[in-house]
Amino acid sequence: MSNNKTYKFILSGGGTGGHIYPAIAIANELKTRYPNAEFLFVGASDRMEMDKVPQAGYKIEGLWISGIQRKLTLKNVMFPFKLLVSLLRSKKIIKSFKPDVVIGTGGFASGPLLQMATAKKIPSLIQEQNSYPGITNKLLGKKVNTICVAYDGLDRFFPKEKIRLTGNPIRKNLLEIEGVNVKAKDIFKLIHSKHTLLVLGGSLGARRINELIESNLDFFEENNVQLIWQCGKLYYDRYKQYNKLKNVQVHAFLNNMDMAYAAADVIISRAGAISVSELCIVGKPTVFIPSPNVAEDHQTKNAKAVSDKNAALLIREKDLESEFQKQFSELILDKDKREELSKNIKDLALINATQDIVDEVEKLLN
Repeated sequence: MSNNKTYKFILSGGGTGGHIYPAIAIANELKTRYPNAEFLFVGASDRMEMDKVPQAGYKIEGLWISGIQRKLTLKNVMFPFKLLVSLLRSKKIIKSFKPDVVIGTGGFASGPLLQMATAKKIPSLIQEQNSYPGITNKLLGKKVNTICVAYDGLDRFFPKEKIRLTGNPIRKNLLEIEGVNVKAKDIFKLIHSKHTLLVLGGSLGARRINELIESNLDFFEENNVQLIWQCGKLYYDRYKQYNKLKNVQVHAFLNNMDMAYAAADVIISRAGAISVSELCIVGKPTVFIPSPNVAEDHQTKNAKAVSDKNAALLIREKDLESEFQKQFSELILDKDKREELSKNIKDLALINATQDIVDEVEKLLN
């Protein structure tokens, strides 16, 4: 349905791509339904959203806010001041913009903004990407109208009657990779008779995954495996030398992610919430190696939510030496196992997440 109403939406979230991209996806879907709507993003003034949001074509205001460190640091001493300044700034933004609905996707900046919006009784919704919510969303859960989640069992943290299981918003072009495996392999100039392994460590890269791949290059060669290795921009200079090997391609970043997914036969990935949601849609046999260095170890919890349903393999960093070669070669040799993982992970996909979240936003408009 198209609607000429000039609604106003504030979206807040950020700090990492995992909070920013969902907010942009939600805004894009709202814009499709309400072409005349006005949008304002609110982020943390020193984080990546200040670049990414304008690139997506939206206005953004920055708050002077940062997370609480686990130890006593100058940042922590400053935190109450930053919070107070951000609350006052949020109050001002809300007063001048007059939003009809406020949407938070997690991250520090969304805290003060939604705190002020709920105090003013403005309809509000948060979207929680992880199987284990961050501090900000946990605190906001009691106050907002609706909580859109991507995993079961979040009534441990949130009021049950507010929870809607929608899934995480993901990139539209991932829905169109069915049946383009051959074309995708040609784009990457891959050999069709070999297994293709796609390695993903996130946009910056993952040190431990990169070390694992480097130490197993001979092992992959012996197992007839060719690599699309996205090592991350922080590590590219160190690993680009391996581009001279016949069956290895090292990339700092993959621009045509949909084609990389389509070309892959097996995927090794971190377990950030958005990656996990994307991989459910992609539906390829996946080995998760969660980052142990994140709050509440939520990547391990995300990966476990999938591996417990026999829909992916999970290997913790500390077990890579003892487990990786054994589990990986079994997977490569066992076609039935690969097909089973593939089918099971696809069953977990929530492909209409963005539309379902925006349906919830529409309920708040009424």
